Amino acid sequence: MKHLQLFLAFFRVGMLGYGGGPSSIPLVHKEVVDKYKWMNDDEFADVLALGNTLPGPIATKMAGYIGYRVGGILGLINATLSTILPTIVLMIVLLTTISSIKDYPWVQGMTAAVVPVVGVMLATLTWDFFKKSQTSMGWIKAIAFIGGSFLFMEILGLHPAVLIVVLLIAAVMIKDKKPDEESNVERGNAS
Repeated sequence: MKHLQLFLAFFRVGMLGYGGGPSSIPLVHKEVVDKYKWMNDDEFADVLALGNTLPGPIATKMAGYIGYRVGGILGLINATLSTILPTIVLMIVLLTTISSIKDYPWVQGMTAAVVPVVGVMLATLTWDFFKKSQTSMGWIKAIAFIGGSFLFMEILGLHPAVLIVVLLIAAVMIKDKKPDEESNVERGNAS
């Protein structure tokens, strides 16, 4: 049953993820977190952050990891294939068809109308992540991280993968220090 669910979840993502990887992320989130509850928002954010640091299409990387996590090696193959097969089939069919009708106004309007829809989907996902980050970090830290990320990526031109790697390393280092600090506090309270 879970392999059928994996196939259907990532097949829908492959079919409806028009516009590439970024437009697929909200769809993956809807399937993985909201519908099937294979992971929570924090785990999804971690997978997304890690996936963004690796080369290649984000939807395929996420499908592979989530498929492996849900159904092992067979789940990995299932989810990855169900993500890429619709794209392969649609590319072959649509590119041959659209090339012959690309000048019709309704085709041009259809492709232009997709851009704002993808923008709204990404804005909604961004807002959800912002709300969750302010819940765990507080408004000031969340806004500082957003502002700092914007500064480094947009103004200084730092690649997002570099920023993500630096933040992941910092998070691991901070997480490792906390148990030591807590044990020091406990030792101080005991004496």
